[in-house]
Amino acid sequence: MNKRLRRLALLAAGLLGTTVASAAGIELSLDSASKAAGSGRIDYHLVNDTASTIHVLRWETPLDGLTADLFQVTLDGRKAVYTGPLYKRVAPRPEDYIELKPGQSIDAEVDLSAWYDMREGGRFEVRYARDASDVVLEASLASKAGVGTGVAAFDTSRGTIQIYVDAAPNPLDSSIDALGPSPLAATNSFVSCSNTRQSQLVTARGSAGTYANNSKAYLDAGTVGTRYTWWFGTYTSSRYATVRSHFANIASALSSQPYTFNCSCTDSGTYAYVYPTQPYKVYLCGAFWSAPNTGTDSRAGTLVHETSHFNVVAGTGDYGYGQTNAHNLATSNPAKAVTNADNHEYFAENNPARN
Repeated sequence: MNKRLRRLALLAAGLLGTTVASAAGIELSLDSASKAAGSGRIDYHLVNDTASTIHVLRWETPLDGLTADLFQVTLDGRKAVYTGPLYKRVAPRPEDYIELKPGQSIDAEVDLSAWYDMREGGRFEVRYARDASDVVLEASLASKAGVGTGVAAFDTSRGTIQIYVDAAPNPLDSSIDALGPSPLAATNSFVSCSNTRQSQLVTARGSAGTYANNSKAYLDAGTVGTRYTWWFGTYTSSRYATVRSHFANIASALSSQPYTFNCSCTDSGTYAYVYPTQPYKVYLCGAFWSAPNTGTDSRAGTLVHETSHFNVVAGTGDYGYGQTNAHNLATSNPAKAVTNADNHEYFAENNPARN
């Protein structure tokens, strides 16, 4: 038996503290065997075992740390709160992909305790919460075209691992800001923002409030037109109620809460990002300043997007960027669309207008 087959046999037997998910030649594994017990650290491996070159979307891997909630981390069935950043990005560009030739791999160490609230300690179950169509360009294109390319979805049911994490010295501390909305007034404070940018942000926040209130009024009226179905998919009363509550909270936050805007980020491929457990701090990046105040992918829409991320508001994630991806998500997976921040933004911007 060669080394690779022997390793896979050992993995299947659970002798290396690792679980593997492989799909049509793409092998995904999470490994804790070499890590100190209780550290919360794991190794992430993604190997191209196909006969062709594939292209992996960098930000859907932990290669540069986490800029999205990439893992499902649970303790006794309870989901650990993700405390890392959530980004609104431009649509993927060629430079955002990593080329993996046959046999090449991506490897990264992840300190899960730095990105998830694991202060309670205990035995956590971890899985990589992404499908191949989210991560691999060729799988994404095939999925959209409805054809097969030999790249199937990751089998995440087998891509799980259990790790023991030591409790924090004081698991009852309040370092994570999840206490709910502040009673303070709707003020704006700024970090590293020029006078011009401060003025632009005040205008954008006002326009975002208008967007949110318009959306709230549409939903409060019980309207189920193409505007709703285009961005959130087939109507069900439960999903509609979820979206309605989201926009009630977004409108309330934009009209009543103190925001802190930080203008120090310069990444041209990112509009903005937030930490979902830290309302209402918003970090603005390069793409935000080149966007219009209103319209598609606007500054105002970005603030709706980012506000929806806060756990005390709507707790949305980022499962697809851009209008095309958001609409496809509404068509293929409405349950996911109602938790995707860009779907909320495009519903609010309503450009082009739908009834």
